[in-house]
Amino acid sequence: MANKKAVPAAKQALNQMKLEIANELGMSNYQQADKGNLTARENGYVGGYMTKKLVEMAEQQMSGKQQ
Repeated sequence: MANKKAVPAAKQALNQMKLEIANELGMSNYQQADKGNLTARENGYVGGYMTKKLVEMAEQQMSGKQQ
């Protein structure tokens, strides 16, 4: 199975979210950083927090409670 996006139009929003989370974690130059030079832990934090926030957003939407 190919790595195909479920909602291709969400790419820009996800990239923006990634940058915001990296800034929150103290990685202010994340966009310009060579991701290959970052540790697995640093990259994992960004992905992990993105997943956590996306799950929280989905739970709120499913419960009918918006922020």
